[in-house]
Amino acid sequence: MDTQEIIKTLDRLTEQSSKLDVGSEERTAMMSASIEYADSFIAGLKTVHGFSQKEPGDLSIHKQNKPWGELLKLYQDNVAETGINAASGTHLGYIPGGGVLAGALGDFIAAVTNPFAGVYYASPGAATIENEVINWLKIVFSFPDTSVGNLTSGGSVSNLIAFAAARDKHGIKNDLITRSVVYMSEQVHHSAQKALRIIGLEDVIIRYVPIDTQHRIRPDELDALIIRDYADGLTPFMVIGTAGTTDTGAIDPLDAIADIAQKHRLWYHIDGAYGGFFILTSRKAAFRGIERADSLIVDPHKSLFMPYGVGAVLIKDPDAMLHSNYYTAHYMQDAIADELIQSPANLSPELTRHFRGLRVWLPLQYHGIEPFIACLEEKLLLTVYFRQRITALGFEVGPEPDLSVSYFRYPFDTDTDRRNKQLMDAIHHDGDVFLSSSVIGGKFVIRIAILAFRTRRDTIDRALSMIERCLKEII
Repeated sequence: MDTQEIIKTLDRLTEQSSKLDVGSEERTAMMSASIEYADSFIAGLKTVHGFSQKEPGDLSIHKQNKPWGELLKLYQDNVAETGINAASGTHLGYIPGGGVLAGALGDFIAAVTNPFAGVYYASPGAATIENEVINWLKIVFSFPDTSVGNLTSGGSVSNLIAFAAARDKHGIKNDLITRSVVYMSEQVHHSAQKALRIIGLEDVIIRYVPIDTQHRIRPDELDALIIRDYADGLTPFMVIGTAGTTDTGAIDPLDAIADIAQKHRLWYHIDGAYGGFFILTSRKAAFRGIERADSLIVDPHKSLFMPYGVGAVLIKDPDAMLHSNYYTAHYMQDAIADELIQSPANLSPELTRHFRGLRVWLPLQYHGIEPFIACLEEKLLLTVYFRQRITALGFEVGPEPDLSVSYFRYPFDTDTDRRNKQLMDAIHHDGDVFLSSSVIGGKFVIRIAILAFRTRRDTIDRALSMIERCLKEII
């Protein structure tokens, strides 16, 4: 191909490829339609059902392009109107969050400007924002300035990073793996076992520490297990405590566990993905000892109500975290001069990722911290309100939770588990408010997780009315 042919072909390709960089008029129309859709969606959240069993239609990708308005309608019909409405206050099933608008706009701005936040050299401002969020978390949880951290996609990846650091700090590899022991309660989030498997520790020994009637780890049992394992020639190396269990809303005795971990020189990890930020509330005393952890995870997309896709991990030993994650490449040589911990990519398996720090930094700067604290306090009190009201309807409730997750069941005369399952099915079929179920102590129970920032007292009243309505269907 000669030069003239190349130029002619390039002109033709440019004519087509330039369509990706939409002009001012088209850009305005797309953004206006998107804003109108978003505004309509948010306005409708007060009355929308929390759950729909509607199946999505055809969302396959076709060669022919579609108008923007048609695509927004496809999204509304096939995504927004199916499954759990996680943005609504009526999501009371799993651990909700909600997605505050300032966080969503942060995602939009981050995506449009598209900075490479993983490396300080590439975007000093973006990396600084990520680091400032980590610095704020250090203050909240009383971690030393020398600690390091990373903003992740959520608790699962945060656990993975923390466990890899613990593994490398204690040299758990090769033949030592099958003789090494990790301690946790049966209430630990399943992402812990998943993370252990991913980082090559599938064959470690897992000890499930007995819990008390409040679903909290018993420190005396933990200590006894560790002593026995040492006596048997095993290698205890990590204990996992939970600051807010997903099933029961319990906080393990963090300070007492810290004493035991320190005594036996174990890595102490705390999972605060759901409950960690309740340390900002009147329940602060329940978190005593969280500052003694070797590693801590929290999820801003849960109890700070940010859009899905932002967790965080703090680790006190920078060398352990760097050992697991830092690697150099020739094409990155321009960035080598940067301080290692200034670049988030050096503290994570991810090199390229979304600039997720902006979705946390912007809402905290715009709103200040007080509305977030008030929202958390509100959810704690709503939990008390719900437990009082559901008990008055004749239901049995679990022990008083430390936070905003509680469970209940109806005491049917016979076939109690089966009939509560029927009740759960009826609740899902109704869908006005979304609840979930679990098995606790061998019994089928219904869970309520009160955390979405749009959940108010009228939402709880809707949930109670729905439960009462569904109960009448099966009695």
